[in-house]
Amino acid sequence: MFEKITFLVKESWKTIAPFWPLKNLVAVNPLKGLEDLPIEEALIKGAVFFQQTEMPAPIELINLQTIKWLQVFFDEGQATISMPFRSQGLYIAWKKLAYFDFQIHEGNQKKKQWILNLPENPQEAIYQCLLELDIPEEIHGLFLTLMLTTLHGWASYIKYCTHWAQEESNHFHKNLETEYIAMRLGMTCVLWENALDLIKWHKTAQDKESQKKNPIEILEKSENDYLVPLLKKISLQQGGGGKNKELIPMAQLVFCVDVRSEPFRRALESTRTYETFGYSGFFGIPIRAHNTITKKSYASCPALMRPKHTVNEYPDAFLEIHDKKKYRNFITLRALYQSIKCNFITSFSVVELLGIFSAFWMLVRTVSPVFAVRFFNYLIEKIRPCSVLFPSLDTISFEDQCYYAESIIKTINLSKNFSSLVVLCAHGSTTENNSYGTALHCGACSGHSGIGNAKVLAKILNEERVRNHLSKSKIFIPETTYFLAAEHNTTTDEVKLYPEGSYSAAIEEKINQLKKDLKEARKINSQRRSREMLVNKSQDKSLEYTTRKSADWAQVRPEWGLAKNASFFIAPWHITKKLDFEGRAFLHSYDYRQDLGGTILEQILTAPMIVAQWINAQYLFSTLDNGAYGSGSKITQNITGKVALMQGNASDLMNGLPFQSVYKNDTTSYHVPMRLITIVWAPWGGVDQVISRHLLIQKIFRNGWGVLVCIDPDNPNFSYILNRDLTWKKTIFN
Repeated sequence: MFEKITFLVKESWKTIAPFWPLKNLVAVNPLKGLEDLPIEEALIKGAVFFQQTEMPAPIELINLQTIKWLQVFFDEGQATISMPFRSQGLYIAWKKLAYFDFQIHEGNQKKKQWILNLPENPQEAIYQCLLELDIPEEIHGLFLTLMLTTLHGWASYIKYCTHWAQEESNHFHKNLETEYIAMRLGMTCVLWENALDLIKWHKTAQDKESQKKNPIEILEKSENDYLVPLLKKISLQQGGGGKNKELIPMAQLVFCVDVRSEPFRRALESTRTYETFGYSGFFGIPIRAHNTITKKSYASCPALMRPKHTVNEYPDAFLEIHDKKKYRNFITLRALYQSIKCNFITSFSVVELLGIFSAFWMLVRTVSPVFAVRFFNYLIEKIRPCSVLFPSLDTISFEDQCYYAESIIKTINLSKNFSSLVVLCAHGSTTENNSYGTALHCGACSGHSGIGNAKVLAKILNEERVRNHLSKSKIFIPETTYFLAAEHNTTTDEVKLYPEGSYSAAIEEKINQLKKDLKEARKINSQRRSREMLVNKSQDKSLEYTTRKSADWAQVRPEWGLAKNASFFIAPWHITKKLDFEGRAFLHSYDYRQDLGGTILEQILTAPMIVAQWINAQYLFSTLDNGAYGSGSKITQNITGKVALMQGNASDLMNGLPFQSVYKNDTTSYHVPMRLITIVWAPWGGVDQVISRHLLIQKIFRNGWGVLVCIDPDNPNFSYILNRDLTWKKTIFN
């Protein structure tokens, strides 16, 4: 019996995609659980499971009671009092406490006793509940699936806690998926005797959705409208005019492949002879960054990977002891304030004492948000100095250091013509009062800034013994070349540089010049971004406008994020440098001539492209149905348990992007729904060999979750489009 229940539970959860919490929002395809199906079928099945706006009244009641219990169990510090017994697991904690929940049993002694008599083992409880509800054995699996899909937001979070959270979340039991279904069925037995009607409702939904027009036609039209002009533009360039191998740029900058980096790269290249590259934002180094001052750590690598190294970050040795003491004082002060504020009695005194000050501060934040943020940061700096942290390489072996250094240099083909200044530019975002702040950070860094990774790689590449080792692989980095970490703020377009160690006066001069050019690029790109926000201003006014949006606590749309993303372009810099992708392309540098075995392309297609495909799918579905796959309007949202968002105070968890992130206004979408188009500048035969080695890539393109195009490097007029049966179709563009 238990083996069958275990199997049914496991199968039912396959329909559910994971959902990351607010502290590290990671984009994911909301139909990830259906990716084994052709996209046409998955769209219909997804609509049946997730897009139904009218459910039977009893399941709505069960949902309401389920939400109430999940809120207290998964709370991460928002509640004043923690839920008892939660260390024993969700099911046991609920079973012990539900006896006292009048809203479930309404004082009915028989129901109260039934809850008490439920088996301790959640698998046995599931079996007993299915018998109690008189669910036929042949539809046990479907019924369990419906128990999840009718409250799929919370189910998605539970799936994250079970399979992805590691130490990132305070989940309390490895058997959480089984426990959740047991709890859900237990409440169903108490609240809905005729739960078999749920199957009838599901079949009605199937009939209704099968008669609707499939959205795939909308996607295909958008993709064709985007791809055809782009390929024609590329073919007209005839390869971008070739690469000038004699030219040594003033500096070389490696940006994340993020679509927001592309227009900024163009802006910077217009100021001086800069050469820019695109690479995954974690710079190929899967680390867990550990702040030695705050003692906090986070994974800074794609969700598909596990951190391989824990990297400790330290301030200057002189400041370390001083900073730790200041930070401890700050934590003590904050904890004292929180305890007084949340206490049943003293909370009223806090309102009396601080009410006038709070009202004044709210007025300042509203009228002059930029001043308010700067003043607040000034006060925090006085209380708790925020020193610049630098990584230690002690936990990364010399062999791994050399591997990471060689990988990035070979991938972007930076093995020749080194400039004396090479900048590794990570990116993050700065916003106020924004629940989705981490969604605007780096998708390749699990919803964090990649500056820690950039600092690690810069330090590795500045190591003399690493350079000596690279010379054995015919990678000769000049002694005069200095690697520098930087961070691009995608909301304000400000770029901060983080030099470490000693460098020459000539390098310092270049850094100073780069700072000036970065400011100019910031103005250029801020003006472009202002126009995207439907505001036409001068460069200086645009700079003020984007800065204000980052500081405005009432701003529902501080930036567009990755909206309008459409393609993932894998090609050398000289192919893309003259093309304006209008901030819609993930640009990954790659030269097939340096990748004879296809190993580098294999890494790109199995990691960065998958991350981009998840991001693309999140924007696509949040636009197609924002209520089901997005999170609705920001204006009516509330945070629950510091974990996720609800609409109002008792909705399902909202596990997608807010309405304002994908729509211009109430009726017009800004994002264009389409599947990710991956374009590779390489012979199709080599790409085909990589695809043949990976079932994951085959599944994506065979089932139509993405589109793949190869451009013939010898004749850019010829493109090869991958068919759904994994054969190639030759197309001419001129």
